[in-house]
Amino acid sequence: MDRALKIGILEGDDIGLEVVPEAIKVMRAAAQKAGLPMEWFPMPIGRKALDQLGYTLPPGTLEKLDTLDGWVLGPIGHQAYPRDRPNAINPHPILRKHYDLFANIRPAKSLPGLPALYKDVDLVIVRENNEGFPPDRNTYLGNGEFRPTPEMTISIRLVTREGSRKVARAAFELARTRPRKKVTAVHKDTVFKLGCGMFAEECRKVAQDYPDVTLDEVMVDTFGMKLVMRPQQFDVVVTTNTFGDILSDVAAGLVGGLGLAPALSAGPERAMAQATHGSAPDIAGRNIANPYAMIMSGQMLFAWLGHKHGEPRAVEAAEVMARAMENVIQAGRALTPDLGGKATTVAMGDAVAAEVVKLAP
Repeated sequence: MDRALKIGILEGDDIGLEVVPEAIKVMRAAAQKAGLPMEWFPMPIGRKALDQLGYTLPPGTLEKLDTLDGWVLGPIGHQAYPRDRPNAINPHPILRKHYDLFANIRPAKSLPGLPALYKDVDLVIVRENNEGFPPDRNTYLGNGEFRPTPEMTISIRLVTREGSRKVARAAFELARTRPRKKVTAVHKDTVFKLGCGMFAEECRKVAQDYPDVTLDEVMVDTFGMKLVMRPQQFDVVVTTNTFGDILSDVAAGLVGGLGLAPALSAGPERAMAQATHGSAPDIAGRNIANPYAMIMSGQMLFAWLGHKHGEPRAVEAAEVMARAMENVIQAGRALTPDLGGKATTVAMGDAVAAEVVKLAP
């Protein structure tokens, strides 16, 4: 690229105010190490923005994000927002829809030096992000859940060929970059013959464009069983929204929990780094939150931007971050309490950033 990468910083709520600064700290160190020019843009969002500006998603935020390449978003604690204030909205679905962040990419990897139920797990769940059962994603106006009588609730699911095709292609592109080059499509077309059937059909069509990648199909209930019995057999998994939301949390539990679960929401032009975990208000302000997932979400953003823009320095920055985190964990130093250590959030971020500086180019 002939210009600096432009990244927004949106801290979110609760522990987001603690873990996002550590992610940015490590990202800055990695960018400097790789010689990657960067511009950073802190932006208000969430409860802090509501208290200061009267909006959880202040006017002008979307317009500013339009000028950026991507951003880091901390966890959003929207359940605690006041229900009687119309400007206290959950900003996350608005960002996701506005920028068509259709692919939610969630890796699950067992890390040497940390306890996990399974060793040698290295899989990625690519979850369709803008359709499915969630009622904020399946209607243009109104709500995808409704109650015709006091004793009956109906929920609808949206599946489109375009949405299925886009997320399938994202999964195959990702699989092409990995050693095993395998995609597992998870659905239930034996029962949901139209909805899951359409998703499965599009996965099969996309597979024809990737002869170097193997496609496997597994029914969602069978996949759940196989996932908890032998997760090492899976590489890249692509599935619909709700299936992916559930299965990715299960996968995270197999390798150590949501504190070790980074994620990236990617669209046609931009991507958003946002860890899988929530805002954890019960530990907010205590400087003990594990920054791993947020830091590695930033790492995923660098890698995505590097491949998207043909910028090898961004790819290098991502690789440096991954190596630095791996070294810190294997050394067993500066780990937060949930990882068996006694370090603070800041101390762990400092350790990873320092390791970035020490690594050979």
